[in-house]
Amino acid sequence: MTQGTPGAGAVTPETPPASPGAAPADAFDLDPATMRRMGYAVVDLLVQRWATLGEQPPWRSASRAQMEARLREPVPEAGVGAGGFDALLRRTADEVLEYAGRIDHPRFVAFIPSSPTWGAVLGDMLTAGYNVFQGTWLESAGPSEIELLVIDWFKGWLGYPGEAGGLLLSGGSAANLTALVVARDSRLRGPDPAGVLYASDQVHSSVERAARILGFDPGQLRLVPCDDAFRLDPAALEAAIREDAAAGRRPFCVVANAGATSTGAIDPLPAMADICRRHGLWLHADGAYGGFAALTGRGKRWLAGIESADSITLDPHKWLFQTYEAGCLLVRDARVLARSFHVMPDYLRDTAILGSEVNFADRGFELTRTTRALKIWLSLQLFGAGAFRHAIDGALDLAADAQRRIEASSKLELLSPAALGIVCFRRRPRALDPDADALNERILQRLNHDGIAMMSSTRIRGCYALRLCIMNWRTTADDVARILDAVESDAPEE
Repeated sequence: MTQGTPGAGAVTPETPPASPGAAPADAFDLDPATMRRMGYAVVDLLVQRWATLGEQPPWRSASRAQMEARLREPVPEAGVGAGGFDALLRRTADEVLEYAGRIDHPRFVAFIPSSPTWGAVLGDMLTAGYNVFQGTWLESAGPSEIELLVIDWFKGWLGYPGEAGGLLLSGGSAANLTALVVARDSRLRGPDPAGVLYASDQVHSSVERAARILGFDPGQLRLVPCDDAFRLDPAALEAAIREDAAAGRRPFCVVANAGATSTGAIDPLPAMADICRRHGLWLHADGAYGGFAALTGRGKRWLAGIESADSITLDPHKWLFQTYEAGCLLVRDARVLARSFHVMPDYLRDTAILGSEVNFADRGFELTRTTRALKIWLSLQLFGAGAFRHAIDGALDLAADAQRRIEASSKLELLSPAALGIVCFRRRPRALDPDADALNERILQRLNHDGIAMMSSTRIRGCYALRLCIMNWRTTADDVARILDAVESDAPEE
């Protein structure tokens, strides 16, 4: 028998018999006491992890084959139920979460660490428990107002004007993509094969990826050389712009590093802003790594000129000590976001705003979005901006101390000075280890696998470099000394 159209003599199919062992329809409806017990078990696990974090290895991994052997199984038809939750939680901790980098460990100095505060963790718990949808003001007036407030705090720290605005996203990659959409639409009025985007040869990979997503050919992203301090060369930038314009191309945007990922270097922001003003180009400052250093006095001096950018990327899950995910895009004129992203289909007409409210779906590419602002607001309310400022200053001090220690060592060689918490260096080659690159790669692997630290590498002027990135409020001078001691000793003596 064929099922008809609903409402037009449709035949209602018979309810299929329940599968053996299947849970009843109300299986999700746990009683308050059971939910409380399960929730406390999760909190206890998290607190235990935090209390013993420094005693754990900074990193642990496994091969795909090992993880398959542990976890590959068919989906269960019947779950373990609330009675089996404790064992399930222990399995989750031991067999899943155990095999991951402890990115908030005091000696995790690889890549760009993230060390959230407990306030951020609690904020994420509330966000998940309330299941906040924050795409429209209609469905989230309170969380949306908190996001507007947090954005205003960020604007104030960076010296942005009142008409500036923005939104929170998953991270710097999403923020850079959103910024390039707005820059393209503002300066080129849409896709244009003649458009040219400029960045230093130290630019973050997300900019190249964003250009690719937007349909730019490789030649439309022009990389400009840097000076000896890894800062974009303004004269080379201006020459490239003039050359492209003379050839009939359309220069439209420059991306500045407000803290390059490899070295922490900050591009000459005032000079780049002047060039962009003269040529009518959009200036985007990628401060995903170092932008929140502006909370400190020295960071604000180093980042002088960032307030002249047309847009700025920030990552609160880095130096504002938030949980993943928390990125941010600020734009000098908030109206340009809606020009690029506002869409109003019939099924969303009820969400249209008539006053000063904001539908954050109109500011970016996400309609379905949770609140990323609540945890930031909660953390700053709980600890105060001064605590965050002190923690950032502490990381900057540790990086400067590490540089002095490296420069004073006969066994270590500084490859790039401390900049926004990053120091690049290496173990000097020895008679028994003339290949410095191979030697330092072995040292890095041993530090990581022995659980001394988790550190990553980069290349500085063609040399393999050990890269120390200090961004964790837990990291101490003893932690840094332990890492440098291990690098100095982790090579055969003559």
